[in-house]
Amino acid sequence: MADTTDTTAGGVAGDDTRPISGRTGAKAGGKASGGKRAGKNAAATAARSGSTGPGGPGGPSKGRTRPDKSTGGPAKDAPAKTGGGAGNARTDGEPEAATAAPGAPAPGAPVDGVSRRRLLGTAGAAGAASLIVGGVAGATGAEAVRGKPTPLTDVGSGVVPFHGTHQSGIVQPAQAHGHLVAFDLTGGTDRRGAAALMRRWSAAAAELMAGRPPQGDDSGVALDAGPSSLTVTFGFGRTFFDRVGLTDRRPDALEPLPAFTADAIDGKRSNGDLWVQIGADDALVAFHALRLLQKEAAGSARVRWQMTGFNRTPGATAQPMTGRNLMGQIDGTNNPKPSSADFAKKIFVPDDQQGTDSWMAGGSYAVVRRIRMLLDSWDNLSLERQERVIGRRKSDGAPLSGGTETTRVDLDKMGADGALSIPGDAHIRVASPANNRGAAMLRRAFSYHDGFLDDGAPDAGLLFIAWQADPLKGFVPVQRKLDRGDGLSRFLRHEASALFAVPGGCDEGGYVGQHLLEG
Repeated sequence: MADTTDTTAGGVAGDDTRPISGRTGAKAGGKASGGKRAGKNAAATAARSGSTGPGGPGGPSKGRTRPDKSTGGPAKDAPAKTGGGAGNARTDGEPEAATAAPGAPAPGAPVDGVSRRRLLGTAGAAGAASLIVGGVAGATGAEAVRGKPTPLTDVGSGVVPFHGTHQSGIVQPAQAHGHLVAFDLTGGTDRRGAAALMRRWSAAAAELMAGRPPQGDDSGVALDAGPSSLTVTFGFGRTFFDRVGLTDRRPDALEPLPAFTADAIDGKRSNGDLWVQIGADDALVAFHALRLLQKEAAGSARVRWQMTGFNRTPGATAQPMTGRNLMGQIDGTNNPKPSSADFAKKIFVPDDQQGTDSWMAGGSYAVVRRIRMLLDSWDNLSLERQERVIGRRKSDGAPLSGGTETTRVDLDKMGADGALSIPGDAHIRVASPANNRGAAMLRRAFSYHDGFLDDGAPDAGLLFIAWQADPLKGFVPVQRKLDRGDGLSRFLRHEASALFAVPGGCDEGGYVGQHLLEG
């Protein structure tokens, strides 16, 4: 496995540079009828609930606005200020609510934005409990729509263009939710049928990534959400060329990956004619894309395998920083950076590519591996031992040779005891480009957790995706070195493997793979 701690996930430069999602407060005002009737209802409600406020037993707090009977909003002519969440509104000059028991609502306060009086007044005693459990979210949502609140986050606003020189989902930071799915063409799908499928997929992906429902889609799954940085990436497996009669145009770089001694590969979850990578910062947006593309494939291709992964949600940390994997290690520090002079040369096929695989100009090759982490064994190691296996401090990702996370690793530094600061079998030493003739990959991965095995161990780890201009010069030599002497390999199992040719992007009106299928 390539450097899973140093250079696997965490985006292009190891950091997720998307803006941090924040919460914003909004002023709210409302009008409703008050009067004796409302006062009686409020008093009756307080008496039934047994609450006591500053105004005395069974009475409303002095100065507190009473909810309107028809909408549940604040009373007429009584503007309120909100502090960023339902149930926090107070009128100007209003005293703080009385302290309630842990887990209980404040006396006289709404329950998730809906007053207790309204709940009990619209359902019988038997029905009130079920309404509280199942109906509050819906009522609160309806109230929020009527009030047109300020969006709480900006996660949904991210847009990645579908058209361009390269496909999306390669250089963008890995999103919070991901789906990897491989398809096999059906028996009756020839070259023309494959072209029609890629045309449909490309058109649907372009609409989805722009935040628009594709024509004919009425599922409504992601109807309320923005594009959420959705990316959709398409690739071709080795067997695709045999099925559509294009064996003579199959690139040499698609030669099968060699076997490695630590492999425990499940053939049913490996390879495939077609591959789709989907990423988004919203789970419903990602699922919607997956479901729609699967429906578009009906009659032309069937699902061979599918895997679902995740990363840290943008804005979950106080500032943009490198993510962590399921071993708790900061992961992705030394990923190749687009600003590097040789980045494009190592990651993308040259634009002037000639020969039978000229259709791959601007494309890349994706190695996909499902790598299970033996987390029970890993967690039994001491912190010091874990750090020596990786070669970095767990707390901040700094190399054991000293400095901070981004300090250049000094593989020659000796410790006070005369031993190498970074052990000889440390992961970052074995995977270092300096020890692999400069071989490098762009790692863009997702963590996964698929439940627990029969022995109780977590079926969890990494959906490893490595991008390179040539896997025989990128992934293969590095993995061979790791296979022979990486201390981390004892805590990993490679259980699925695939290699795909991912062509360059397409222009508007075109589709991915057009140069191959119509060339």
